[in-house]
Amino acid sequence: MNFLETLRNIWAIEDLRKRVLFTFALLAVYRLGSHIPTPGVDPVALAEFFKAMSGGVFGFLDLFSGGALRRLSVFALGIMPYISASIILQLLTVVWPYLEKLSKEGEMGRRKINQYTRYGTVALSIVQSLGVAFWLKSQAAPGGAPLVPVSVQDSLWGIGFPIMTVLTLTTGTSFIMWLGEQISERGIGNGISLIIFAGIVVSLPSAVLGVVDDVRNGQRNLFAMLGLIIFMAAVVAFVVFMERAQRRIPVQYAKRVVGRKVYGGSNTYLPLRVNTAGVIPVIFASSILVIPQTLASMIKTPWAQAIGGQMRVGEPLYYLLQVVGIIFFGYFYTSIVFNPVDTADNMRKYGGFIPGIRPGKKTSDYIDRVLTRITFVGSLYLAAVCILPEFLIAGVHVNQLPFGVGAALDRALPLWFTEGMGFNFYFGGTSLLIVVGVAMDTIQQIESQLVMRHYDGFMKRGRIRGRRG
Repeated sequence: MNFLETLRNIWAIEDLRKRVLFTFALLAVYRLGSHIPTPGVDPVALAEFFKAMSGGVFGFLDLFSGGALRRLSVFALGIMPYISASIILQLLTVVWPYLEKLSKEGEMGRRKINQYTRYGTVALSIVQSLGVAFWLKSQAAPGGAPLVPVSVQDSLWGIGFPIMTVLTLTTGTSFIMWLGEQISERGIGNGISLIIFAGIVVSLPSAVLGVVDDVRNGQRNLFAMLGLIIFMAAVVAFVVFMERAQRRIPVQYAKRVVGRKVYGGSNTYLPLRVNTAGVIPVIFASSILVIPQTLASMIKTPWAQAIGGQMRVGEPLYYLLQVVGIIFFGYFYTSIVFNPVDTADNMRKYGGFIPGIRPGKKTSDYIDRVLTRITFVGSLYLAAVCILPEFLIAGVHVNQLPFGVGAALDRALPLWFTEGMGFNFYFGGTSLLIVVGVAMDTIQQIESQLVMRHYDGFMKRGRIRGRRG
């Protein structure tokens, strides 16, 4: 009943109701635009081509575009150029003193960085859409039909289609970026994250109906599907637990006398999230790993096919590189978003200290040591969530290991370990992390709005902490 009461409270508060309806309206506009095709492309040949090219970098990018890339709609580039531009600006903030100074100037500096991010998004969109245009002109469906008809390719001395594609896709990405900013400003939740969220969950209803039809037709065992649902619920609960997990470092503030007032003298804590880097390490590692598979599908040479074969899901080398990549990018991105030296300096500036640790360098070293340990745990958690669905689908092909070790392990290990269980997961590890994290953030913001107006949130006891909590 508490959940239904919370929904009634959301509807009763006029400002919150308008924010929620505004968010749903803009997400509906985004989904509508995902079905508007790019001019000049043969839809039948395109559908045949992407059916044969499923997986690899195309499947990975199509995940973030909500199926728009597969249909090559006006939103085909999705929000990835904006995400790439944001990450590039964050990296440049570390090495470029000008951007570092802007990041410390509060609201004005943040607006300036956002402006640079928009310029970077447009520049990346132009480059990517130009590459898409020339790539489409050179591709054909398995049946032989070109993706772009010859008459369209020859229009305006051969540059008509590239110009139209650049204008269409760049405008589409800019419009998505504007939608995300409007949702963040006038709606509820983080607009960019909700757009990615909407693109992922849009296929859930059809997937559920497909499973129900398979159970009715006898293609799937009912009890096996119930067990799978329970298992997936347990995985989601584990993800929620880890996303909320924190290492709290106790901090004390000494009393300070300013004029006639006494400040400080309080005890608090410094919360360090176990998964400080969020889902960024998974995106980085996954995007790098799909490149060899995609190149192998285009380059028909023996060495390329051999490398592509070792980089498929189920191969030991694929799992190893994925784990190593997630751990590396976990440490790398954490070092960008959290600076122990700045944290220690701010604590010392306001009279704060960690009991038993001297202020200054000793404090920053202590925070860095704690952060290093929990980042390793957080990276292993990300790797486990990403690999688990792939392992249950394909297993581990240990027979690929050299020096006779693979053959011995293949005979010793059970079949479900080496060949997988054949489960079909509609949400991979990356999708699951994004969906759960965005849902927690959005619920946290709604709950904050309710509590601010003296209403109960979704949980009467305790507050829901999102990924930034």
